[in-house]
Amino acid sequence: MFNRALIETEVDILKGVKDIVVDEKNGEAVIGFEDDIISLNKISETIEKLGFEIEDKGKTLPVKKEYTYFVKGMHCASCEVLIEKKLLVLKGIESAEASTNRGKVTVFYQGQRPDTNKLNEIFKRENYIFFDQPVKITEEKEGNDFFVIAGTALFLVAGFSLIKNSGLAGLINVNSTSSLPAFFFLGLLAGISSCAALVGGLILSMSKQWLGIYSEKNSTLEKLQPHLMFNAGRIASYTVLGGVIGAIGSRFQVSLTFTSFLIFAVSVMMVFLALQMLGVKAFRKFQFAMPKFITRHIADETKFQGKHMPFLMGALTFFLPCGFTITAQGLALISGSAVQGALIMLFFALGTLPALLTIGLSSVEFSQKPHLADKFLKVAGVLVLFFALFNINAQLNALGLASFNDIRIKPIASDSKEGFAPIIDGKQIMKMNASSSGYEPNYFKVKTNIPVKWEITDTGTSGCTNAIISRSLFEGEIKLIPGQISIKEFIPKKPGKYKFSCWMGMVSGIIEVVDGQATVENSNTFSQTADAVAEAVAVVLDNFFKK
Repeated sequence: MFNRALIETEVDILKGVKDIVVDEKNGEAVIGFEDDIISLNKISETIEKLGFEIEDKGKTLPVKKEYTYFVKGMHCASCEVLIEKKLLVLKGIESAEASTNRGKVTVFYQGQRPDTNKLNEIFKRENYIFFDQPVKITEEKEGNDFFVIAGTALFLVAGFSLIKNSGLAGLINVNSTSSLPAFFFLGLLAGISSCAALVGGLILSMSKQWLGIYSEKNSTLEKLQPHLMFNAGRIASYTVLGGVIGAIGSRFQVSLTFTSFLIFAVSVMMVFLALQMLGVKAFRKFQFAMPKFITRHIADETKFQGKHMPFLMGALTFFLPCGFTITAQGLALISGSAVQGALIMLFFALGTLPALLTIGLSSVEFSQKPHLADKFLKVAGVLVLFFALFNINAQLNALGLASFNDIRIKPIASDSKEGFAPIIDGKQIMKMNASSSGYEPNYFKVKTNIPVKWEITDTGTSGCTNAIISRSLFEGEIKLIPGQISIKEFIPKKPGKYKFSCWMGMVSGIIEVVDGQATVENSNTFSQTADAVAEAVAVVLDNFFKK
């Protein structure tokens, strides 16, 4: 009886054998081995010792060879799947394994392997470059490109800062409570970045097959149906599964502290993604993606044929590797709401729609201009890095830790002596206006063990700025109502500088608490000194005039 498992197990343990695949139906074995370590005759002898007869010993067994290419241009898990998928359609290629971390692609093949010139022509549009040996590439126009990339990124960052200061940052900043247009913007960025290369490549590779379903008599609208169904499936799955993720989050009693740490972790992931996009080699090893056996199956368009399969194919793109998608999925989880999670993923998917529809309908990839695509990738990387650092800074505020905001926060002069909040009816009175762009004033000075009455006027807050927290001074949050004054009373116990912020940390301020007893003693000492000086001056003047 033919025992495939026995043959594969015994041959695979031989030194020099890379792998073996036995076809029971045809009685053939495809073996990958290093011929400088083990010979074909040695492998044949091992198989015969197991009790199997090798027919036609003069006939050479199928031999699978191994070769490793060095590749420039890979930066994420999508690149790996895309390269492997295109290599497997080439004649003689049995399997392919790409590694972004190592910058290599290993292929197992029979016959003649494709040379680098052919591969570079095949992958020209994707801007991947293959080499036989590790080569350090230097760009002739690297200096000029740097200024173009840096200038564009700085312009966009400046625009963001301008919008933030104008109170419209909620439309762009992305966190679990961001306005829905913010996730649409994130989707736009994902849709035109190279992370969409895999999905766009799927659409392009399927276009010919989809068109083959229809005849020339069909209308243009009918021929567009597969593309529309693909995107409809994508949007539907993102919405439904986003709701599932949000519902899972609602099962947990998520504290503000946990939320801050979770967003901090997501932002760190975005930093890694940005540095990968910027080509920092040290960060290539950090990949955020679904297991390859899942993404390879989803990326195989041969499994999605028929008039209704584009819908399913689009739906399964939810599981394809993309740092932007994983970021949105993480924020949907943090939202702790099935409805909010569904809306987050819906608007993110809608953001990717324009680019994917353009690719599908025009059959023109964004990467047809590799030089421009590479520049855009770098600009997008700078933007992602900026937004990630912005979020990290915000969470430092929310946790009451030191942040870049502290550099700008300066004491605001008070009407009372030494800048302290005035005391009325035995309470220290702090008055502040809160808007979507920040707090005015944003620095207060109070004394220990004296009750504080904090009066906050909402002059137009939005998003996370409609509530204030200060973890070290009081529990919970101060909810703000537009046009009204919210009051919070507490008693500061320990001296120090305590940070307060909106509950997502986007805007912040500081309350400095000073030892009240020390202040009184210093004040008494100062009064006694002043009285003594005044008395001495009076004596001098009196003696002067007596003369």
